[in-house]
Amino acid sequence: MFDTKENALVGIVTGSASDKGLVDKVTAVLDEFDVAWEWNILSAHRTPNKTAKYAREAEGRGLKVLVGIAGLAAALPGVLAGHTLLPVIGVPGDGGPLSGTDALHSIVQMPPGIPVATVGIGNGKNAAYLALHILALSDASIREKLAKYRQSLGDIE
Repeated sequence: MFDTKENALVGIVTGSASDKGLVDKVTAVLDEFDVAWEWNILSAHRTPNKTAKYAREAEGRGLKVLVGIAGLAAALPGVLAGHTLLPVIGVPGDGGPLSGTDALHSIVQMPPGIPVATVGIGNGKNAAYLALHILALSDASIREKLAKYRQSLGDIE
């Protein structure tokens, strides 16, 4: 593991350390809500067996949601989803010659039965907020913090 916090609920997976900027966007929000996370560098192409093992064992280690950050070929979120029943959120990286549109198309076009929720290109913050919404279904404390946050966005009834 690259970076982990005790009792992590959210697993963040990237294909390389160069994705740290997007990881920081995710972790800043999770830290604000006091939700523990872990970050691992695994590759759908360079370390396929380790990636599959990580996804298969994630739930047993207490993780509730996975966030896969991927650019270019963008196979990582789909590979994670193919090996777990946990919700997987894909974040298309904003680099490469097509500025992330290739990654976006790769992540959203999953085969039936293997869904990956996808947020906007480079939008690590929304990946974290979606993870919080998922966690809030079974955690009243997170739900309360999320409700206060949402109310702070404007006049929401």
